[in-house]
Amino acid sequence: MTKRKKLCFVIMGFGKKTDLSTGKTLDLDKTYKNIIRPAVEKSGLTCVRADEIQDSGLIDKSMYALLMHADLVVADISTYNPNAIYELGVRHAVRPFSTIIIKEQEGTIPFDINHNRIFHYSHLGDDIGVDEAERCKESLVDMIGSLLKNSTVDSPLYDYIQDIEPPKLTKKEYQRIIGDLSDREDSIFAISERATHCMEDSNFSEAAKLWQKAEDLVPNESYFTQQHALARYKSKVPTEISALTDALQIIEKLDPDNETNDPETLGLTGAIYKRLWQATSDRECLRRAMDYYSKGFQIRRDYYNGENYAICLNIAASIEEDPEEKVFYKIAAKKARYEIIDTLAYLLDEGESTQSVNKWPYATLASCYFGLGDEENGNVFEKIFLSLTSVEWESETYFESKKKLSELLKV
Repeated sequence: MTKRKKLCFVIMGFGKKTDLSTGKTLDLDKTYKNIIRPAVEKSGLTCVRADEIQDSGLIDKSMYALLMHADLVVADISTYNPNAIYELGVRHAVRPFSTIIIKEQEGTIPFDINHNRIFHYSHLGDDIGVDEAERCKESLVDMIGSLLKNSTVDSPLYDYIQDIEPPKLTKKEYQRIIGDLSDREDSIFAISERATHCMEDSNFSEAAKLWQKAEDLVPNESYFTQQHALARYKSKVPTEISALTDALQIIEKLDPDNETNDPETLGLTGAIYKRLWQATSDRECLRRAMDYYSKGFQIRRDYYNGENYAICLNIAASIEEDPEEKVFYKIAAKKARYEIIDTLAYLLDEGESTQSVNKWPYATLASCYFGLGDEENGNVFEKIFLSLTSVEWESETYFESKKKLSELLKV
């Protein structure tokens, strides 16, 4: 299942700004392009800077919404930019954690935040040295990974006053604000956010149109192509088979047969062929689904591909007439499920909070245990998965797969 990317909102000055305490002029755009954005994107997040969503230089409603909503905020306070300092204060007021402060190593640090952990980098003025940019990028990637995993309080407000609750931004209000913003054809972030909300509301036809718009604006971004294919095949418009055929043409842009080793692309291609098998009973579609899922599982031990590979093996066993081949498929499915459980053992070994992880590994564990006849553990992980999702189509997809698995195991 293609996962929604987390969002990082970057607050900082734009262009060349002078630090009055040192007299040094810094091209802050180089900090963003050479350090911040590459690090954020390497960490798997969508990166958005304030100037990429603002209609004017003034702080507006979209700014406040993103300061509250973003999974991560990176605040560069170099040159003591007043807007950046203000926006950092807003973020600290509304979110207890997931904020990173960075600053060029020279110059003073405001008294109110000089106790915070600050990531320092060296700027040459007009640019940043290649070695320094690479060092900072890798260090920032490590910091982002640790911060998102551990959810340590980094706001001084919530550190000092521990009995207060952060304000809430309702999904409806956020969607309204982003909906207004997405009317601007050049806002790729808002278009993708609106498409994601359409997916959550099971409005797949509209989502497919928006993902196509995003894909047209940024044709080299595989995530948009994957989402476009996913929304198109789930739309079932005008017919399920035509939607699946269209989705296959979309995902083939990423060349799943030859070049890609991306488990997301392989998994989506496998899903399209599996649904074509379900719609047509064409055994070649089932064979191709197994091939794509198997490749995605073998390359990176990707649990989604592994789970669906196991299900396809059960399907193959259910239609196989040769007794020995039938046994082979069943044993291979059982082996794959044990490997998946071993791959996802970190969920138990690390005692990871279910509030800070992806929901789908729990759905996969539930399916694997049910597939092995372990109802007790299956029910445990099913309960966790359902507690983490409020999206109707996600739970429907899970129960649809569970029902089919139960039928296959009886054969």
